[in-house]
Amino acid sequence: MGGDRVPDVVITPMRRRHLRQVLRIDHAVYPRPWTFGLYLGELATTDGRSYLVAREGSEVVGYAGLMVIAGDAHVTTVAVAPAHQHRRIATRLLLVLLRDAVALGAGRATLEVRASNRGAQRLYSRFGFVPAGIRRGYYVDNREDAVVMWTDDIAAPAFERRLERIEADLVRPSVLQGVRSA
Repeated sequence: MGGDRVPDVVITPMRRRHLRQVLRIDHAVYPRPWTFGLYLGELATTDGRSYLVAREGSEVVGYAGLMVIAGDAHVTTVAVAPAHQHRRIATRLLLVLLRDAVALGAGRATLEVRASNRGAQRLYSRFGFVPAGIRRGYYVDNREDAVVMWTDDIAAPAFERRLERIEADLVRPSVLQGVRSA
């Protein structure tokens, strides 16, 4: 690789073999990271779940996950390794994740985000998420509030057009391998 060429970002389903790198990112970005066992449980529960990794070569640089219950997709986690942040990797993960949510039968999606995390809130707003409430003291590490955000009608053609516009804004498309929405 020469010059300023950036390796392709490949979005694939999360597998057990990725968990060591996922946990390394988790510990770097979250005060209370998930455990190996929690990830194994999520990966073993295939119904209504989508967990993805973003890779550059063999390196996992980000991951995201959701579960669908009763037609609602709950984004459970999104993280990017600190050295790879601000490169739209989370955007790429959310594009695939929300398309997977539709494939899993979701009609709307929700998530919680730290009240202080304005950057993440801006990202989620691009995807149509709007604040719908506050969970007081939600984060146990520092009792910070969570902003609950929702986006409706994710199975509608207008939402897919939103995703297409977001994807068109990416400098280079993601490479998608083996995901429901590919």
